[in-house]
Amino acid sequence: MTAGDRRRVRIGVIGTGAVSQLMHLPILSERRDVEVAAVADLDDLKARNVARRFGVPRVLDDDALVADEEIQGVVICAPSFLHESFAAACLQAGKHVLVERPLALSAGGVRWVTRAAAAADRAVLLGMAHRYRPDVRAFRAAVADGVLGTPGSVRLTWLNRAVRRPRGGWRRRALESGGGVLMDLGVPALDLALWVLGYPAVARVSAVTLGDEADVEEEAYLQAVTRDGATLSLAASWRLHAPDDRHELEVFGSEGSAALSPLSIFREESGRTIEATPRYPAPRGGETLFANGYRRLLDHFVAVVAGRAPAESPAGQATLMQLVEAAYESAREGREVELPS
Repeated sequence: MTAGDRRRVRIGVIGTGAVSQLMHLPILSERRDVEVAAVADLDDLKARNVARRFGVPRVLDDDALVADEEIQGVVICAPSFLHESFAAACLQAGKHVLVERPLALSAGGVRWVTRAAAAADRAVLLGMAHRYRPDVRAFRAAVADGVLGTPGSVRLTWLNRAVRRPRGGWRRRALESGGGVLMDLGVPALDLALWVLGYPAVARVSAVTLGDEADVEEEAYLQAVTRDGATLSLAASWRLHAPDDRHELEVFGSEGSAALSPLSIFREESGRTIEATPRYPAPRGGETLFANGYRRLLDHFVAVVAGRAPAESPAGQATLMQLVEAAYESAREGREVELPS
């Protein structure tokens, strides 16, 4: 083994589905400071094909990958119901983990993983790549700096075209997915909104879910109120009939408003409305902001595994999943649900 080999961070990937093939593996495999040491997947044939495609030397089963002492960090892209158990096992084995969203299917599961990370003195990073996008970071900074004044309402529109809806597999089975479109699209959308606002506590929520004689919902509509009085509304759907998906965030404040995407910020100044959209670094080489968010997320994960950067606690995800759980309760019971303080 050369000195250069010893300096490389060794990463394992559990799950070789779409997000692994489109984001994690292409980005990690091109880095000189990373060795993608192994992949694992229940579908052994798919895992072997993916390993050949990205030059990964080994295909292991889940237990063997977790136990491998040379692997320092693990990216978990398995079906959602496996996230918390895989994360806890990797942490207990002394590995840092990056977990695709959701971190767990319940607030209790998030707390369990958080305790496991603290006990093992290892980091858990969230697969919330939007947090690393330069436009989202500029948006959040504007809110934190008071450019909009006091945020009063937030509107989220997260609609995917019907031609892209999940047709089968684990996302259609409630026990494995935890839910339908609210879990799939609503979780990252709500995390985006709450993260931009600084993760305020939520006081109450009302929600409606619509299916199509399916095991999980295909549409979800949510209204929530934070403890500091801001309102939040979400429309999420897998069955939009339109030329393009619609992923939009709008924040309306006492002195201004902001929207994504594209990023635009307007505020009042001397009795006039002026544009206050900040400059932010554009991705190089024509890379999309979505892909660039993943690149920056993986930059940070590699730095954490290598001991060059600290990682934030994922404890705030308990707040997010508490909101999602309350929304499902509201939809089932047809009433507004108050969240514990």
